Amino acid sequence: MPFGTFHGPSPGVGYSEGEGNFLERTMTVTKKPVRPAIHQALDAALGSCGSVFPAKGASTEQPRAAFLPSLVLAEALQFAIAKHGDQPRKGTTVPYVTHLLAVASLVGESGGSESEMVAALLHDAVEDGGGAPVLEEIRKVFGHEVATIVDGCTDDDSGAEKAPWLDRKRIYLQHLATAPLSVLRVACADKLHNASAIARDFRDQGPSVFQRFRGDREGTLWYYRSIARIFGALVLDEPGLDSGFRTMIRELRETVAGLEG
Repeated sequence: MPFGTFHGPSPGVGYSEGEGNFLERTMTVTKKPVRPAIHQALDAALGSCGSVFPAKGASTEQPRAAFLPSLVLAEALQFAIAKHGDQPRKGTTVPYVTHLLAVASLVGESGGSESEMVAALLHDAVEDGGGAPVLEEIRKVFGHEVATIVDGCTDDDSGAEKAPWLDRKRIYLQHLATAPLSVLRVACADKLHNASAIARDFRDQGPSVFQRFRGDREGTLWYYRSIARIFGALVLDEPGLDSGFRTMIRELRETVAGLEG
């Protein structure tokens, strides 16, 4: 039930015996179906909030956003939908674009720039959306910086039949050793979201989840274990790495360690 339709006491105000609990009042006010367990939990939460949080004065200084997002993000999403719109995530019916949105979110939350977020939305467009000609299209539309990041996140730009899986992954791992930090941030976000999705599906479906990957269980675990090790080493090689990137690397390593278990 929308909170706006309830006209009883404000949260934190004590109830008299005649007022009853939140569930009783809600069922009286509306004929819409209610969720009793949720309303009981809400009653407990609202009844205790006053004793948990001390009153605080309004802050006069608000932090500024790292950058002001522009419509280029919307343009990049439109471009990504055009390239991936009919593709599902591997072995699922989940639209592939959800992965691109998640990676862009991780990049932005870690402190990445708008160009890095745009590249995150486009990071698979070359590999899965048409090959090298698509990279040139990205360069024309979104500029050299974005195209360079996308290129750095691509392990095959042939646009046709790909090289053997293990060969591509070996080359990609070697490439990460010398890649610029902008590429590494997007790559880390990509692998973190992939590993998190695998971990979630593993909990629901068990070992069969690995059957959807070309590397099967052992190859997939080897690949993500290698990725986690490389990004762990990056923290040692780059002591000035920003805290958001460090946090994302830690989450990647913890997620991959959970897959190993």
